Amino acid sequence: MIIKLFPKILVFILALTFFAGTIKAQAPLATDMICGKWMAAENNLKVEVYKENGDYKAKIIWFKTDDDSKPMDGWTDKHNPDKNLRERKILGMNVVKDLIYEAKSNSWEHGSIYDAKNGRYWDASACLTKDGTLKVTGYWHFKFIGRTMTFKKVS
Repeated sequence: MIIKLFPKILVFILALTFFAGTIKAQAPLATDMICGKWMAAENNLKVEVYKENGDYKAKIIWFKTDDDSKPMDGWTDKHNPDKNLRERKILGMNVVKDLIYEAKSNSWEHGSIYDAKNGRYWDASACLTKDGTLKVTGYWHFKFIGRTMTFKKVS
């Protein structure tokens, strides 16, 4: 009796193993939970966070300004201290770079964030709250001196 059931049991085990592997392969890594499109709490900035060569980065994919004198893709990095970069577009510009996931703190650390309003880079870190909110902190040497922006995932 058991010999007759053996092929069916074997097929069942193989199918179960295959589906378990497929589910595991589709589940995002904890380190990559930061990736995706995020809208600022003020609804004035949308960024896309992505992973490149082990580092996490973010680029501007939409923003809102009170000045309607030019279209969104007409704004440039005019405050950049490097004169050669002052003509680069704000739209599509990387504003966060070099974030590295740290499992102990369940956060992304040691990055930098660019503030196009004054052309400065700041130290940066990011974390996800229990409700899925992304908190990005730009700071100078000490986090408690910094400024935190809050984002909600949009895709």
